[in-house]
Amino acid sequence: MKKLIVITFLALLLMIPINMALNNNEQIGTIAKRYKMKAPKTIYWGSSGDVVREAQRRLKDWGYYTGSVDGIYGTGTYRATREFQRRHGLGVDGIIGPATANKLGISLAGANTASSGVSRDDNAYLLARAIHGEARGEPYVGKVAVAAVILNRVENPSFPNSIAGVIYQPLAFTAVADGQINLAPDGESLKAARDALNGWDPTYGCNYYWNPATATSKWIWSRKKVIQIGKHWFGN
Repeated sequence: MKKLIVITFLALLLMIPINMALNNNEQIGTIAKRYKMKAPKTIYWGSSGDVVREAQRRLKDWGYYTGSVDGIYGTGTYRATREFQRRHGLGVDGIIGPATANKLGISLAGANTASSGVSRDDNAYLLARAIHGEARGEPYVGKVAVAAVILNRVENPSFPNSIAGVIYQPLAFTAVADGQINLAPDGESLKAARDALNGWDPTYGCNYYWNPATATSKWIWSRKKVIQIGKHWFGN
């Protein structure tokens, strides 16, 4: 009887990590769906569709926007939105969320902000996409570090005050410039985004990172290196 009890106990212990792994995979697989349901609609750099077109029309009528009303949120719309926000006492981040949309007199209900069929409304999912585009192939801690840099910029008054604003700031990230931001993130990138949002910062507060083997900006070399993780250097 004692032998049977011991065998049963050992079998239960062996099942624990298996069940934990299965549960973790199920959680990762539902992150995007859950976040998409909870997140408010926003449109920003890279968005397209009728809502963007309506925003452009309003901004143009009031003299903020001088480009064509083409439904594509690019440089002109971004700058016009920031100026509109500045004039109306709103947070100046170049993102049309509920408050800015209300001032513009437009509805975000039908906003289609995703060019790849995946919602970009949710901060966590957008952060995972940035990780996947910028740090694919890096070690896991390197993925978390890239996300931490983005979050550190959000808290820094020298940068936009939202995750979307930081990621879509002109010329800030290669993944946005070359379109890799539109790739669907894998489970590891989603998990890295969650870990960074939960407070893990392997960079110790850095606002910049660069690959010394491929960096072309002379200015980036003026940053003080704090730590190297994978192929990236992180500094301020």
